[in-house]
Amino acid sequence: LVFQAAKVAGLSPELTASWVWSISIGVGVTGIILSWLTREPIITAWSTPAAAFLVTALATTPYAEAVGAYLISAAAFVLLGLSGWFERLIRLIPPGVAAGLLAGILLQFGIKAFGGMSIDPVLAGLLIVTYVVLKRFSARYAVVGILVLGLLFLLMQDRVDLSGLSLKLAAPVFTMPAFSLNALLSVALPLFLITLTGQYMPGMLVLRNDGFKTSANPIVTVTGLGSLLMAPFGSHAFNIAAITAAIATGREAHEDPSKRWIAGIAAGVCYILVGVFGVTLAAVFMAFPATFITTLAGLALLGTIGGSLATALADAKTREASLITFLAAAANISLLGIGGAFWGLVIGLIAYAVLNGRLPKKASTPAMAPTPINKGGN
Repeated sequence: LVFQAAKVAGLSPELTASWVWSISIGVGVTGIILSWLTREPIITAWSTPAAAFLVTALATTPYAEAVGAYLISAAAFVLLGLSGWFERLIRLIPPGVAAGLLAGILLQFGIKAFGGMSIDPVLAGLLIVTYVVLKRFSARYAVVGILVLGLLFLLMQDRVDLSGLSLKLAAPVFTMPAFSLNALLSVALPLFLITLTGQYMPGMLVLRNDGFKTSANPIVTVTGLGSLLMAPFGSHAFNIAAITAAIATGREAHEDPSKRWIAGIAAGVCYILVGVFGVTLAAVFMAFPATFITTLAGLALLGTIGGSLATALADAKTREASLITFLAAAANISLLGIGGAFWGLVIGLIAYAVLNGRLPKKASTPAMAPTPINKGGN
């Protein structure tokens, strides 16, 4: 999506590499800082729905004005984190609804893992069977195992052509920001809303779903500051992760929740490497068959999908509302330029309020005092 948006904007290879450098280094550093300070797996990432939005927005917005819009959006997130409003909002969401939302967001990835059987049955079948076998004997290394086996299989079949690959280091390029009312309304405001509803909201619910209680305030503040610093180098927005975070916050990362923060450090280090070698690594991943990537991602998220569904349906009283949230999020509704995570949550909360909210009780008429019976006669 980043490469596609850069192409639409007509960016030079140097500016494109700077964009990849800035978002990767930024999320790597903020993820390491937050995971180290909180001792929880705080995975940060760039805003994927925002990148999808920029594919169309950058076609009509000068790049310097877009950078100015990135700065305004980032400053708004810093203010939101300092205000504490977002944390108060997160605490109001029922656990079952939150779990249903996460399961609905991730469902498409699970479906695509098995949908590859129709496109490339041998590759997808090999990965699925190997995953099940490795899960039986060594759950923690199941995903790593299918990654290695899949790579070996593709190399043996000569399906990965890396002959033209060359090592290229990304470097930052500073762009002087420009500000305009048009960019404020058409880029900064949508960028803020899309990132808030499509990334921060489900990202915090991922943490809550796996039992981590870190306040949203420092997370929003630190990622907002990071975005502010990296915006002049092309970074559109980064935030707490949702989909990738779900891989690191569950039992597959470590049986002991208190040790899962190490996964946040590992993810941060890998992101920094992506930033330094971003152009080369992008070429490597583009050389892989799509079925390999989708199957690998879907299988890696199976545990999280199953755990979220179990939590969503555990309480019989809220099961209906949680199920509605799950299906609404899975439908990936897109209205008014806002993605499915937001609308799934809105629909789920409305269902929860109607089905489980306290209804006003009908006022009862005060009973008449009983007339005493005179047993003593007249």
